[in-house]
Amino acid sequence: MKYISYLTIGIFFGIIMYKSEAASWFRIYEMFQFGSFHMYGIIGSALVIGVIGVQIIKKYKIKAIGGNEMNLHPKTKSVARYLIGGIIFGLGWALAGACPGPMYVLVGAGYSSILVVIGGALLGTLVYGLVKNKLPH
Repeated sequence: MKYISYLTIGIFFGIIMYKSEAASWFRIYEMFQFGSFHMYGIIGSALVIGVIGVQIIKKYKIKAIGGNEMNLHPKTKSVARYLIGGIIFGLGWALAGACPGPMYVLVGAGYSSILVVIGGALLGTLVYGLVKNKLPH
């Protein structure tokens, strides 16, 4: 039964992503050309909501599903990890025209060619999982 609520929230999130044009290649291209505030407004709103959500979780000590405590510890700061990761993420976003969330929205909107991108993202995640212990963290 709890998975029905996750599915419902995911569908609702997908509809909002589609209707707000956050999954639109044109809007993403427009953002990278600094031609419109539209996507910056969406990303900024998500950032503010995320910060508020984390603060609420910390203040009220909200537990994760299953009753486990959430461990929200700051990550170690490293210029290389964020620079390399950001470049890889940005290149993938620019080449695919979509970041990970909207990829699934695009499938739901009928753009089946994005399945190639999703396959590549899943393959990249698998490869990272296999080599992460060998990488400097």
